[in-house]
Parts: sequence; C-alpha cells; structure tokens
Amino acid sequence: MGASSGIGNEVSRLLIERGWTVGVAARRTDRLEQLRALAPDRVFTAGIDVTHDDAPALLRQLIAATGGMDLYFHVSGIGKQNPQLEEDIENNTLKTNGLGFTRMIGEAYRYFAEKGSGHIAAISSIAGTKGMGAAPSYSATKAFQNTYLQSLEQQAHMRKLPIRFTDIRPGFVDTALLDNTHYPLMMKPEFAAKKALQAIDHKRHICVIDWRWRIITAFWRRIPRWIWRRLNIK
Repeated sequence: MGASSGIGNEVSRLLIERGWTVGVAARRTDRLEQLRALAPDRVFTAGIDVTHDDAPALLRQLIAATGGMDLYFHVSGIGKQNPQLEEDIENNTLKTNGLGFTRMIGEAYRYFAEKGSGHIAAISSIAGTKGMGAAPSYSATKAFQNTYLQSLEQQAHMRKLPIRFTDIRPGFVDTALLDNTHYPLMMKPEFAAKKALQAIDHKRHICVIDWRWRIITAFWRRIPRWIWRRLNIK
C-alpha cells in the first residue's frame, strides 16, 4: 500500500525480483503499471486512497485477485513541516497517517485473523520518538502508528493469533515526501527498502534504519522534557 514511489516502489521491485506474486496499490495508478510490466502474470494493481471509506473493500478485492495474502506492507503516508500550524496540513496528515493507517492496518489484521496467519509490516518513522515542533501532526501520527502496531501485537498474542508485526522506522529518506529538501544523514530509498525487507525476513518487531539513527533516537529518548522543549530541531 503506497507502491507508486519511494520505499514502497523499491520494496515492490525487490519482491517481484524474488518471484513473489505482488499486489501493488496507490492513489496514482500510472506508476503502478511500470511495476506490472516487470512481471505481468505476477503483479496486480489497484487504485486505492486510504482516506476513502471504500479502501478496505478495494484491498479485499486486490487480495482476491492475487489469490491470497501472506504479507501486508503499508507505506502510504504524507508529511510536511508546518511551523505556522496551517490547518489543512495538520488535518490532511491526520486523515492519511492516522485514520487511513488505522483503516488499512485494521483490515489487514482482520483478514489475517480470518486466515489464521500473516505478517503486517509498516513504515512509520523516527519522527515518532519525540514530539517535533517543526512537524507536529507528522510526529504525532508516527508516534500513534508505533503504539497502534504495538497494541495489535499484544492483542494478537492475547487472541492466540499467529500474526507477526514489523514496525520499520527510517530516518530521513530521499523521496518526494521531503520535497527535495536536504536533511542530515539522508539515505536513498533503495537502501531503506533493502533494510526494510531484511527486517521482515528476520521477523524483527522494530527496526530503526540505519545504525546512526538507532544511536540518535536512543539519545533522544533520554532527553528530559524541560530540555527537549527548548531545542530548535528542524
């Protein structure tokens, strides 16, 4: 979900190279056709907007077209810096990263509960580590995603459902999401995609990409609130 560009596109390519049957979905279907051309008999496409009410039903249709689902990989998301706290930016981010995320992850969870097994992986972000003033709704929704996946993982255990979860938290990735803005320790989407699949292969619960961000976020968590709120992080 979110395969038209960036990490989602690269992960799709890698899975296709591995010989998987892959269902790819996004709002922009033209870019999905490029993926389908790589293996027309194994790649199925669907135009799905996670902010729309019909998105779960369309996901079910895509699952049926592929013959079933073993891995649900959620990459769909938006994010912008919003120092002026513009209302549209905040609300649209909540719709996609909050409501849309819950809608699609929830549908995948219900499908796997019915099936009896499955693996849910999602791209969240290191931005969920602390509340970041430069991008309030983005930071908050990423923290929500981290907690939601953790909650579902516990619920699956309580219900004795063999559903695995992998929360993938990249640092800054050079994708359209960042609007060509330069950020420190920027990584390429190809690199992030390979690391994401490694985390899935090894059934990791949480994976921070890469080692430098693991150190940084570990340090962030230890910064007291009275110091954090005085930091100028952009």
